[in-house]
Amino acid sequence: MNILVVDDEKEIADVIELYLQNDQYNVYKFYTGQDALDCIHSMKVDLAILDIMLPDIDGFQILKQIREKYKFPVIMLTAKTEYMDKITGLTLGADDYIPKPFNPLELVARVKAQLRRYTQYNDGGKEEGEIIDFGGLFLNRTSHECIYNEVPLTLTPIEFDILWLLCENRGRVISSEELFEKVWHEKYYKNSNNTVMVHIRHLREKMSAPTGKSDFIKTVWGVGYKVEE
Repeated sequence: MNILVVDDEKEIADVIELYLQNDQYNVYKFYTGQDALDCIHSMKVDLAILDIMLPDIDGFQILKQIREKYKFPVIMLTAKTEYMDKITGLTLGADDYIPKPFNPLELVARVKAQLRRYTQYNDGGKEEGEIIDFGGLFLNRTSHECIYNEVPLTLTPIEFDILWLLCENRGRVISSEELFEKVWHEKYYKNSNNTVMVHIRHLREKMSAPTGKSDFIKTVWGVGYKVEE
């Protein structure tokens, strides 16, 4: 994958390049907007990281020219925190917006998320309804793929179906009865609740590995389970 990095602050551009190369990305690094535009028109770019404040052409102008011809993801970087900068970037077609200073590991995680989303959603062989991507969680029902905070998780079919059902209905509490009957496709009995609880516990254990937290799936006592929007 080819990543374009444009920032007139050499130290920042160098750090971004280092972290991306550590993840095996090929980096085209530039300190001016015109050099970046020349690269875009002559090389294959899979994602661009653009600083807004550049000495010759600002990042918004580069973004506008990118969107006239290309659909690859664009992440905007800026030292500014004004709300209107973010609105302007997103309106012009930016996919993400990161204010400086930032954690390079977070930037790499966002690069991976944007590339994954772009690759999956632009693959004509997959339906958008077969993918859930939010809150650091990526589920692909076709390939049975689960990635949480950039860590692949190995889920059983039942665990995957439980997580899919909760995420598909995020914000709504799913009762143990509804969960059991939709996932196991059997009639719910009193002891079925224990089965649901055991699987939820195993699922939480697996999801806690990347973050150390087990609160992605929340228990609503006496009602059921839910995932926040």
